[in-house]
Amino acid sequence: MRAAIYRALCRMLPRRVLLASMRRGRVAAPAPTAAGGCPRYASSTEVTSDEFRLKEYGQKYLGYRKAAFTESLEIVDPARDPAFPIYRVTDATGKIIDQAQDPKFSEEHALHMYRTMTQLNIMDRILYDSQRQGRISFYMTSFGEEGNHVGSAAALAPNDLVFGQYREVGVLMYRGFPLEQFMHQCYGNHCDIGKGKQMPVHYGSSEHNFVTISSPLTTQLPQAAGAAYAFKMRPGNDRIVCVYFGDGAASEGDAHAAFNFAATLKCPIIFFCRNNGYAISTPTSEQYGGDGIAGKGPGYGLHTIRTSEEVTQWGGIDNPIVRFKRYITERGWWNEEKEKAWQAEVRKKVLTNLTSSEKEKLAHYHEMFEGVYKTVPEHLRRQRAELDEHIKEYGSHYPVDRQLTN
Repeated sequence: MRAAIYRALCRMLPRRVLLASMRRGRVAAPAPTAAGGCPRYASSTEVTSDEFRLKEYGQKYLGYRKAAFTESLEIVDPARDPAFPIYRVTDATGKIIDQAQDPKFSEEHALHMYRTMTQLNIMDRILYDSQRQGRISFYMTSFGEEGNHVGSAAALAPNDLVFGQYREVGVLMYRGFPLEQFMHQCYGNHCDIGKGKQMPVHYGSSEHNFVTISSPLTTQLPQAAGAAYAFKMRPGNDRIVCVYFGDGAASEGDAHAAFNFAATLKCPIIFFCRNNGYAISTPTSEQYGGDGIAGKGPGYGLHTIRTSEEVTQWGGIDNPIVRFKRYITERGWWNEEKEKAWQAEVRKKVLTNLTSSEKEKLAHYHEMFEGVYKTVPEHLRRQRAELDEHIKEYGSHYPVDRQLTN
């Protein structure tokens, strides 16, 4: 009787309507037959109702993962589940725990990494003092985070695209960004690549595949996901994107959109979270529950790893620079004599470039109207003329004597 009804429906309804009805469960799903015929019903021996429902559920909602039924009512409590393990290679003193995990750096590679970390640390201390003295307007240090900058930079190819947040100076330094350009950018003078249009520490360099840092929190994450998708769509692409962000940024909506886009579009991207526990002012305990930020990864379908946090308050004990110094010293590549000479050399270079950049003039204020359009449009020309009139009348209130002549 049921088969007769179904054959009647085959004749009366368009096929797409019938299939839609079957998806809604109004008609049992039939098995296909030869072209032109009406599909027949699948017998219970071919596929059970439970098997069909589980397969459909896995495909529709779980990304083709295998689902299973349970008759035991159990609510998943994240507080009872074990936290993500913390991957490490060395202990707190810098000693390798499992020799099979030794990265076996070459001497040249290891020394480049160490010199970059120490140079960044020295530059941070000098520029931080300069900001406190009022010589530059703003600065953010990377104390205790030198290891994650340089370690990640060393693992990337030079042509991989980097989106930074505020504290990825070491990535750019590792790639060879000139020391004097760090100073020019912080002083915002006419030698700066951005001509002083950005806040200090908002670096960028197309030559070094480092996208200019943006002040608004988390905007770089969806941009990075889009760039990675563009790479994926290019034939023969071998580039990836690495985007850095902090625990505060992970609480913003843009982060969740970026995670989801990257996972569903299978983009070649690394999301690198620097979790220092405080964001700008809010501790992580007040930002989210569950297993921190790493715990969110599997929920989006992202491959996830958690590494150890660097403990700055331990100073000379558990510190990435101290640990890596032990690594290169034990291999005979470094000693205290070289350390003293290197520290003195870097300090001299930083201070020399700092003094030189401080003396450079600012770009002319007309520069703010340049760099967007090939030809300055009429509305900007009007604004520039208005500014000229304003400066003519109130120029004594502005540092016009420190700028280049037009």
